[in-house]
Amino acid sequence: MSGLRELKKERTRRTLSDTAVELFLERGFDAVSVAEIAAAAEVSKPTLFRYFPAKEDLALYRFADHEDEPARVVAAARAAGVPPLDALRDHVLAGLERRDPVTGLNGDPRVLAFLRLLYGTPALVARMSAYQGRSEEALAAALGGPALRGPAGEAQAGGEPAGGESEGGDDPLAARLAAAQIVAVLRVLAHENVRRVEAGERVEEVLPGAVAATELAFRRLAEGLPY
Repeated sequence: MSGLRELKKERTRRTLSDTAVELFLERGFDAVSVAEIAAAAEVSKPTLFRYFPAKEDLALYRFADHEDEPARVVAAARAAGVPPLDALRDHVLAGLERRDPVTGLNGDPRVLAFLRLLYGTPALVARMSAYQGRSEEALAAALGGPALRGPAGEAQAGGEPAGGESEGGDDPLAARLAAAQIVAVLRVLAHENVRRVEAGERVEEVLPGAVAATELAFRRLAEGLPY
């Protein structure tokens, strides 16, 4: 019964978010009130606030599944004995290949309109900062164990042999610093893809550069991080 209840809650969240986003895209974020969203979704304001504490969360719900995505990728990589940075790089490359909107490489007009809304609305940009902070915390926790090494007896970074632990591999501060850098790189890569598509480049034209930028970014990360 609890599973069915959670499913119904999830459907309600999705309906509320979709309704709000449609209104935001049509009229702009600041021009739409919470009361109007509740009325359009046929719920009361108190009901809406039970699901979404703030108006901004209605828009960001579309990224809810991605908040701890880097942490989940790293946790799976550790379980499989794969270097976390390698796993994260491959995850981003796979996202580019399937045109995942979170990578910014998507030419669907509705996706572009939503990304334009997200990055062009100060209140949403500010809320995204908190979202990214939580993503960093989750990723830091996933990175907090001993550093994983690359193949063929080489260190992932820093010149230590395979299988060894780096300084900071189990250091909470080192993990937090690494997580902040990784999340920043993911954000910059996505923003650059959005910028190019918004400038009129076709997704197929942007893809090779996006792949090259991703590989370069993770090489640079690997040079400086013990993961």
